[in-house]
Amino acid sequence: MTAPGLLPADEHNAALLAHVRPPDWKNPSPEALYDLVVVGGGTAGLVAAVGAAGLGGKVALVERNLLGGDCLNYGCVPSKAILRAARTAYDVQHANEFGMRGTSAMTLDFPAVMARMRRLRADIGRHDSAQRLTSLGIDVFLGEANFVAPQSIEVDGQTLPYKRCIIATGGRPVVPDVPGLAEAGYVTNESVFSLTELPPRLAVIGGGPIGCELAQAFHRFGSRVTLVQRGKRLLPKDEPEAAEVLDRQFRQEGIELHYGATLLRVESMATTPRLIVGVSGGERTIEADAILVAVGRAPNVAGLGLEAAGVKYSHRGIETNDHLQTTNPRVYAAGDCVDSYLFTHAADAMTRICTQNAFFSLGPFGRKRLSNLVIPWTTYTGPEVAHVGLTREAAEQQGIAIDTYREDLRRVDRAILDGETNGFAMIHCRRGTSRVVGCTLVAGHAGEMIGEIALLMTSRLTMSDLARTIHCYPTQVEVLKRLGDQYNKSRLTPRMAALLKWVIARRR
Repeated sequence: MTAPGLLPADEHNAALLAHVRPPDWKNPSPEALYDLVVVGGGTAGLVAAVGAAGLGGKVALVERNLLGGDCLNYGCVPSKAILRAARTAYDVQHANEFGMRGTSAMTLDFPAVMARMRRLRADIGRHDSAQRLTSLGIDVFLGEANFVAPQSIEVDGQTLPYKRCIIATGGRPVVPDVPGLAEAGYVTNESVFSLTELPPRLAVIGGGPIGCELAQAFHRFGSRVTLVQRGKRLLPKDEPEAAEVLDRQFRQEGIELHYGATLLRVESMATTPRLIVGVSGGERTIEADAILVAVGRAPNVAGLGLEAAGVKYSHRGIETNDHLQTTNPRVYAAGDCVDSYLFTHAADAMTRICTQNAFFSLGPFGRKRLSNLVIPWTTYTGPEVAHVGLTREAAEQQGIAIDTYREDLRRVDRAILDGETNGFAMIHCRRGTSRVVGCTLVAGHAGEMIGEIALLMTSRLTMSDLARTIHCYPTQVEVLKRLGDQYNKSRLTPRMAALLKWVIARRR
């Protein structure tokens, strides 16, 4: 058995399917009434089902495609596997800077890179397997879910009545309606990991996180990459300074960038597609052997019979309140099917809110709010771009006055020693206070570092707390300590400095 995005049909993908879509799977006989039915077996759905079963509830999980969802099969897991290989390729190419000789003889084996990814993905797939979920007391139903009443779902002719339901159907890649694109052929994040041969020339449509990560990875593997971005810069949801760093890095590596550009049409030539792109002043032609479409995602809400359940939705996703409750008070929604944060860790956090609110709606633990979450995100390019809270632009739009503290990595000893000075740390505080409202990190391991600021914001700690926290030396995260020191120095006004001098003089 194969599934979309799970090619080639090798031993690794067969092992993965044995976990997440067993070919011989038979759905169980449903209970008379479930405490919770979860629709969707991705990150959000798995967390909900496992959590509810752990509380002793009778739980059913319905998945129409592959357990594990995008994260395991088409997203975080396979992408980070090949990004690690791409980083190794880049380090080898620049090994001379560290005194290594003879590395020019090394070559990249792209089929081996992808086989490694498939093997690791299959190994990780054990955690999301139908067998494991069943062992935890969860009834796993593989098939299409269809709401038939406010408290009832059908799956392959079987009815699953429930007290509460959580919809976690995820999202899918958006494909623009461009003449000739379908005829020429393209890949998205759901099919790019099925490649077994490296395309000599790759056109990437979209400069968001997925487009940036894969553009850089394939360029480091040896593809000639051209990135087409409709907006004026990369990563439009991040700080402009972060996009500038990435722009310089991409150009330095040799990636061709086109901003303010729109894909008008694709012409299928005798051997390769030809992209006609609208740019300022006219059109530009780009020839490519493969096209990667990465222009955004859309929620999976169609075909669920949500009308029968009294659940309102739109093209943006399922409508929920701040408690992630839909217009049907017994039905909640979490993850990419909600117009919110499209990250695996966000789906996890949102589902925990749903589960608590669904099971403890009458108690003090059942009023958890989405708006109280502090959710960081990271784009895993080289360098990584990590962010939490407000950007400068968002603060301005919300009318929040801020003080900004910034430190470049070229002033951090460990970054100098690592040869990774292309980056910075930036923290925004409410004007005149030490309360952090946002942070951006651009560094080799920014995704590992941003958690410290997320903890600071979640725990309502301050810049003063950051300044007095002892960090190991030498580490790149010391850049955050420097920002804390900047804040303390800003408090030393001329009047305060004069007062301190007077106190010291009096003690002599």
